[in-house]
Amino acid sequence: MLRIACTATYPDLADACEAAMLAVLAARVQRIPKQGCFSIESSGTHWPCLLPQHGPGKKHDRPIVLADWQRPILERHPGDFLRGLFHSDGCRFANRVTVRGKAYVYPRYMFVNESADIMRLCQWSLDLLGVAWRMNRRNSLSVARRDAVATLDRHVGPKS
Repeated sequence: MLRIACTATYPDLADACEAAMLAVLAARVQRIPKQGCFSIESSGTHWPCLLPQHGPGKKHDRPIVLADWQRPILERHPGDFLRGLFHSDGCRFANRVTVRGKAYVYPRYMFVNESADIMRLCQWSLDLLGVAWRMNRRNSLSVARRDAVATLDRHVGPKS
């Protein structure tokens, strides 16, 4: 069973998740309502073949490593991978700073994840796109340069 929890706040993301499941493997997808969210679920014996990183325990307590066949796919489509990462564990927001009494507001992306392996995959994908990033904490990555944010805007897009 592949089960993905989706907030009710972003119905377009849930629709995209369902469409992806149907396009890849699922013959049938169902939505199970929960309080404030719902699960998108599909049964199939081959989901573990497509998602070999799945396993028992928390993601940050076990290795998350790409299978040999996954690496070239990610190299060809880093923007799609980043869209999934930022839509699940990231955000785009208006950063507000004051420098010498003058207020500035500019867009910024943040990605937060406890898994060092997932963080490295995010960094590698950003590097593939030529997006400048920096770590502002051990588990938090920031994209703030104007050209870098514009590139992510093209690939990630808004949650809706």
